[in-house]
Amino acid sequence: MKTEAKVGAFVLVCAAILLVTIYRVSTAQIRGARVSYKTYLRYAGGLEPGADVLFGGITVGAVTAVRPDAQDPTRIEILMDVKLGTPVNAKCVARLGSVTLVTNPVISISTGANEASRLPPGSVIPPEETISVDDEERKIAALADSAHTLMDAVQTDVKDAQRLIAHLNDITDKPNQQRLASILANTDTMVARTSPKIDQISDQLVKLTNEANGVIAKVGPAVDNVNATVSNANETISSLRQPTQADLVEVKKTLTELQAQMQAKDQDITDTLENVRIITGNLNELTESVKERPWSLVRIREPKDRKVPPVAGAK
Repeated sequence: MKTEAKVGAFVLVCAAILLVTIYRVSTAQIRGARVSYKTYLRYAGGLEPGADVLFGGITVGAVTAVRPDAQDPTRIEILMDVKLGTPVNAKCVARLGSVTLVTNPVISISTGANEASRLPPGSVIPPEETISVDDEERKIAALADSAHTLMDAVQTDVKDAQRLIAHLNDITDKPNQQRLASILANTDTMVARTSPKIDQISDQLVKLTNEANGVIAKVGPAVDNVNATVSNANETISSLRQPTQADLVEVKKTLTELQAQMQAKDQDITDTLENVRIITGNLNELTESVKERPWSLVRIREPKDRKVPPVAGAK
């Protein structure tokens, strides 16, 4: 390659680098320096890259990516670039919102707390879930069903109220009013007649109460005497309890000793009876021996048998 070609290629590469640098610098100056944050939501509600990011209602950046989380597919990962210097702190929360009903959804970051620590770039802003449109529709449907039930109940109550008013109108018509007036007049007359009797009964009740109080006052000392007697009896029983228990212990001890002695005597009687049995057996043997060998009483050896004497005339 010729030197002119190499120089031309070098100039072109330098020009391209210069143009890219100028573009990036101009873009950075126009947009300002940005830092990245992210958050996770269960419902993105049609959020797309390029949507605005609001901090306290002020536009401070844009959404750069909306995608399912690789580690937890049940939530959506939202990446966003925010202007450098935005006071995003640990108390901030990110939620899905919109400026008006007809605008596209945005990410709204709350201002958090002044004393909270600032979140470094790349941190996760704690999310706050919003109710989806489907959930709102289901709740509205449930409310509508409840409203129908409530309206049916109200209509039933209205019908009952109408029947009650009709009954009241029947009761308060002129004939009934006259009848009620007559009943009230009779009641007044009855009260006037029975008032002296009621006063007399009240006087008798007061008299009986006073007499009962006198009887109670007289019975009081007798009750006290009974209580004192019971107390004395308790003390007497308590004083006799310990000696009685001691006597019972002594009696039990004596019975135990007697039982031991009786057991010892039983053993002695058993031994004596055994000796008597042995002696009796020996006596029985001696008696049998004497019957069989009476000579043993006077001789030690058994005598020889006698010879038969010869018969006369025998050879």
